[in-house]
Order: sequence, then C-alpha cells, then structure tokens
Amino acid sequence: MPADPRAGERSAMVDTQIAARGVRNPRVLEAMRKVPRHLFITAEYQGAAYRDSPLPIGQGQTISQPFIVGLMTELLEISPGDRVLEIGTGSGYQAAILAVLGADVITVERIPEVARMAEENLEKAGISHVRVVVGDGTEGYPPGAPYQAILVTAATPRVPGPLISQMAEGGRLVAPVGARDIQELIRLEKRGEDITSTSFGGVVFVPLLGHYGWEV
Repeated sequence: MPADPRAGERSAMVDTQIAARGVRNPRVLEAMRKVPRHLFITAEYQGAAYRDSPLPIGQGQTISQPFIVGLMTELLEISPGDRVLEIGTGSGYQAAILAVLGADVITVERIPEVARMAEENLEKAGISHVRVVVGDGTEGYPPGAPYQAILVTAATPRVPGPLISQMAEGGRLVAPVGARDIQELIRLEKRGEDITSTSFGGVVFVPLLGHYGWEV
C-alpha cells in the first residue's frame, strides 16, 4: 500500500474517534490506521477526510463516519480467509478495511457509476481481494455463498431473506434495520437452524433500494 503524508491524521482519527469510543479489536484499529480514507473521498471533501462524519460521494450516496465503520467491522469478527459479502459498495472504503483484515470480499453496488468509482479507489489504494459486482444487493450474491460474514451498509426495513439464506454456519450479519429516517444497528448470528439477534443502538444510513429493500 502506498505511503502517504496523512498517516498522522489517520492515526489520530483511530485513537480519538474510534478506540476512544469503544472499538477495541486491535486488528480492526490497525486496519483503519493502514487504509488511506482520503483516497476514497472526492477532492471537494479532502479536508474533512479524517473527521468523524459521513461525507457525500456523489449519486446521493455517502461514505460512513469512521466510528461506524470501525464498530460494524468489529461486530463482524473477521478472520483471515473469511468470505465476506458487502451490500452497498459506495466509495469502496469499507471493503478495503475488510480486505486488509484478510477477508475475500465480494461487494455489490446498485449504481454502475459508483461501482466504477469504487474500483478506481481500491486500485489507487493498492487493495486486492475485493470483487465489485453491479446488481441488486438485496438479493445477495448466490454464486459466492455461503459467507462467513455479511455487511449491509444501507438502511433496510428488514434483513433481506436471501442474505440470511446465504449465511454460513456460524456466520455473522450486521445491518442497519428500521425506518428510512432512523435505524437500529443489529447483528445476526447463525447457529444451526437458530438465528440470534443483538442490537447496538440507533444509526442513520441512506436507504437500501431493491427487491427486498425499499422500492427504487
């Protein structure tokens, strides 16, 4: 991964915005120190790249605030070699974090222009082991199933059934679930025929559009 002059800003972001707010997994914190978030943000917002806030990336989409990225990543409990499905590629930043943790990532993006931007950003950042697919993320990506972890990065009224069916035994799924204006961050875990659900508080994401999400 290319060296960059903003490593100090990134380290401060991790220490003050992420670790200080309760994200403890050292592998997650180290991954967020490594991935240059500014390479996943448009030129207009470069000055705000390491602030703890979501930022517009075009096409009505956003890059999530760093703390939420850290929290959701920690909840997934990624191990090297895990097959991970991400729904909602956006700028590619979250997929980059997952890849640096050693996951093989398939990420599905509904908007072709956003998918192309993500591919360019990932290449600039020197990130491999990420495949960007254009399609309806609410249907998952059956050819790559089952997945040890599934991450939904847009607000869904309910967890899409196809995603649950694509979870591996012991798999984890993290998603913001609720209304369009505010959601609850939940984590599902699959053990045999049982799916357990745990809540981690309120969040706000752009809506997940598609057959099993909000109507386009």
